[in-house]
Amino acid sequence: MHPHIEPFFDSATSTFSYVVHAGDGTPAAIVDSVLDYDPKSGRTSTASADRLIAFVRAHRLQVEWLLETHAHADHLSAAQYLKHELGGRIAIGDRICTVQHTFKGVFNLGQDVPDDGAQFDHLFAADETFNVGALTGRALHVPGHTPADVAYQFDDAVFVGDTLFMPDVGSARCDFPGGDAHALYRSVQRLLALPPHTRLFMCHDYPPESRAARCETTVEEQRRANIHMHEGVSEEAFVEMRTARDRTLSMPVLILPAVQVNIRAGEMPPPESNGVRYLKIPLNAF
Repeated sequence: MHPHIEPFFDSATSTFSYVVHAGDGTPAAIVDSVLDYDPKSGRTSTASADRLIAFVRAHRLQVEWLLETHAHADHLSAAQYLKHELGGRIAIGDRICTVQHTFKGVFNLGQDVPDDGAQFDHLFAADETFNVGALTGRALHVPGHTPADVAYQFDDAVFVGDTLFMPDVGSARCDFPGGDAHALYRSVQRLLALPPHTRLFMCHDYPPESRAARCETTVEEQRRANIHMHEGVSEEAFVEMRTARDRTLSMPVLILPAVQVNIRAGEMPPPESNGVRYLKIPLNAF
C-alpha cells in the first residue's frame, strides 16, 4: 500500500517533519518532529508541533509511532509533547545507546541519564519491520552521520534522515563524535541500490537562492545528479571530499541544547530546586 505523506517545513532549522498514514481515519506515524527553541532566550514553544497536531486531528488519524531518524544536532525533538497530545510510541534505532554513552561523557550527565535507550519506547534493530495500521515500515540502519542513523521505508517511500540531502546539496557531515565518512558512503550506496522510482524524503534542505526548499527526490535523480555521490564516485574520493569539507564547517547553532534533549527522547532535564530546568554548555570541549 502506498503511504500518504504530508510534509511540514520548519524554516528556522531547515527541517522537514512528516505525517505518514494510509488515509483519513487510519493509524499514522510522525517522523522527525521539531520543538521550537530560541537560543537567545532559552525559551521553547510548540508552534511547529502544533501544525502536525492540527493535521492529525483534522484527518482523524491515530498516531501509533513517533519516529526519530537519529539524535539530531540541529533541532530539538517534539516527541514528548506529541506523545502527550496524541499518544504513540517514541522510537529510534538501537545504536542510540552508543550516542548516549558518548554524549553522557561530553556533558558529564552521570547516572541520571541512562545510556541503554530506556528513554525511548522502542529501539529498532537493523531491518526490523513494524506496522502503522495497514502500512508496513522497515528500519534501515544507515550509519555515517552518526553511528545510530536509521532510515524508515514504507513501500516506495524512504525517510532518509541525514544520510542524503537534495542532489544539488549533497550529503551530511561526518565529523560529529562517532561519525564515519566510509560508513556514510556505504549507507548511501544501500539506499541508491533501491529501485530507481523509490521516493526519498529529506530531513533537511539547504537550497541555493535559485530554488525553494524541497523535501522529495528519487533514487534515480540521486544516482544521476547528487553532487557528492552520483554514480561513478568511489568511496575513496567521497571520503577525501567529505573529510576536507567537514574541516571547513562550523558547529550547528543548536547542537549543544539539541543533543542533550534528543538523547533523552525529547525529554528536558528535570527541574532543579528553584523549579527551573537547565541545559549544560561545556566550555572548550569542542
